[in-house]
Amino acid sequence: MKPDLLITTNGFEGTWPSIEYGTWLASALDKKITLLGVTEELNPAAIDDHHPLEDVFMRAVDLFQKNGVQYNLEVQNGNAEEVIPRKAKQGDYIIVLGPLGRPQIRRMLTGRSIRHLMEEIEQPILYVPEARLPLKKILICIGGLGYEVAAEHIAMQMAMKSRAEITLLHIVPPMDLNYPTAKTVSKHWQNLTETDTPVGRSLRQALDVAKNDGLIASVKARQGNVVEEIMAEAKEENYDLLCMGSMYSTNALRQMYAPNVTAEIANSAVCPILSARFKRG
Repeated sequence: MKPDLLITTNGFEGTWPSIEYGTWLASALDKKITLLGVTEELNPAAIDDHHPLEDVFMRAVDLFQKNGVQYNLEVQNGNAEEVIPRKAKQGDYIIVLGPLGRPQIRRMLTGRSIRHLMEEIEQPILYVPEARLPLKKILICIGGLGYEVAAEHIAMQMAMKSRAEITLLHIVPPMDLNYPTAKTVSKHWQNLTETDTPVGRSLRQALDVAKNDGLIASVKARQGNVVEEIMAEAKEENYDLLCMGSMYSTNALRQMYAPNVTAEIANSAVCPILSARFKRG
């Protein structure tokens, strides 16, 4: 895995778990960190006042040094929703984000920040509302046409370093199209790995990858609304990491990988969520 980590903070305390998680990931995968601090609503009259970023940076540097990771520090002025995507485009990164602490009225008027960031950032995004460490259980959502492969690849790397168990999950939504593959999936949803369907092949391939890496992996399938079933599975089994693909790679299986699905899950889940766009080739 080539990308280094771009960890972001606007000084809000809720971003600290993402710094902790990013530090662990950089140490585990031997990656460099760029910590981007965004100074928002800078008031010239208060230029000498103590800014929350100062405390976050001091704690972060101490954490980086204790874990022996290489790091760079950078500060930019502006709105985080604009600064972070702009910085992301300047390098090959995995973007590590946390909640930005927006007031409820702002979220109502402009929507959740994570939704906007997922739309604007092309690189993999690791959203960390809570640092679930050590990493023991990973849930990878499999859509069936390979669009989750980018997220799956990163998750496998993380699992190898932590020896985490992997669950491959496919949601069978209510069948609204009458074609043979959909019928087969709907009929054999409890034994999809035995079917010659796109999702069956994707599940078998992912199992083979995990087996070759010496990992413990299993398959689950659920029926119903995609968001509701993913959330139910995550809650019932208390996973430490949830991985999904992205609809920006394709318009197929849109109900599974549309940004609002991932954003809705990110808004409600407490575990880290890894989202990555599919890239051909």
